[in-house]
Amino acid sequence: MGCLLALCGSALAAGEPETAWNGGLRQNFFGERPIEEGSQIVELAAPYRAEDPALVPIQINSKIPQTQERYIKTVTLIIDNNPVPFSGTFHFTPDSGRADLAMRVRVNAYTHVRAIAETNDGKLYMNKAFVKASGGCSAPIGTDLEAAMARMGKMKFKLDSQKVALQQPNLAQLLISHPNITGLQMDQLTRMIKPAHFVEEVKVSFNDKPVLTAKTDIAISADPNFRFYFVPETAGELKAEIRDNKGNQFSASQTVTP
Repeated sequence: MGCLLALCGSALAAGEPETAWNGGLRQNFFGERPIEEGSQIVELAAPYRAEDPALVPIQINSKIPQTQERYIKTVTLIIDNNPVPFSGTFHFTPDSGRADLAMRVRVNAYTHVRAIAETNDGKLYMNKAFVKASGGCSAPIGTDLEAAMARMGKMKFKLDSQKVALQQPNLAQLLISHPNITGLQMDQLTRMIKPAHFVEEVKVSFNDKPVLTAKTDIAISADPNFRFYFVPETAGELKAEIRDNKGNQFSASQTVTP
């Protein structure tokens, strides 16, 4: 009987996210547009069982090069059973080099996580992963909120290689200091629920050409960081601009020398 109950529980856990997707999420975000499922265009990697539900590593890998003729122009990340299933839409260009992206997200319940890619011809492709985690969106803020607020908006880039290659995709990381409060978390000192305060827009450019533009929501972890690619044609400036839901705006830049 115990084994039977365990099997039933697993089936329910796996089935509920599909019910959420088919019961309204798909229609709300994409209407009646056909979506091809598989890993031929985009692949999503995530841990089956997350060690920390507030810091779940997600990696999106593209399977096609970013060329002027054909490229992935957006990837939408949906976490079915989160309080706010929409996690972010990420816009790429041929200057991105590769439409790959890595980040950390909050997962609030056992759920499918979905990456839906749209290519420049308007076709949609989806890949998904099932993640066992709970409580990520309501995990306590902690006792260092004052320090987190003091450093809010500070950003820096990290390049994967000391030597940047011209006309080739180069891996970079953007680290953002921001508490990214979900509006579901309790302040450990006051015992009050803190209002939502999170990064909602990220723009990365190189020499004023867009590389990565994102609209994000509360599922992105505290102190967001994004790993992405860019293709430099010459030396120049890698720049990041962010805005949060309270209207605060911050920017940072780094000179890139091949």
